[in-house]
Amino acid sequence: QVRLMESGGGLVQIGGSLRLSCAASGPTFNDYVLGWFRQAPGKERVFLASISARGGIIYNEPSVKGRFTVSRDNAKNTLYLQMINLAPEDTAVYYCAASSLIRTTSSYHSDYNNWGQGTQVTVTS
Repeated sequence: QVRLMESGGGLVQIGGSLRLSCAASGPTFNDYVLGWFRQAPGKERVFLASISARGGIIYNEPSVKGRFTVSRDNAKNTLYLQMINLAPEDTAVYYCAASSLIRTTSSYHSDYNNWGQGTQVTVTS
């Protein structure tokens, strides 16, 4: 199984930008469908974006489309989430996930069998 570790979270002002990274260790990173989710305090974990194994297919949650961009660098075993124009409602713990169970993008957290520990993003005024 692949091991995942997120980084790049922190405090950012309204309207600011952040780029989250998710470094993976383990074999066959190129074979995994990857995704980003987030969980705000007291709320369920929600889907943000998913990217296919070779990066050719990307699926974004409509509410963040245009502000959040997912990408991957298979040579570096790393997944990214570029976020712009951040708002207070983007405050959450952000998780990356990997799936060896599916062959294309998915918004269902149950499709992912590997999860990182999460990184906190806090948007302040």
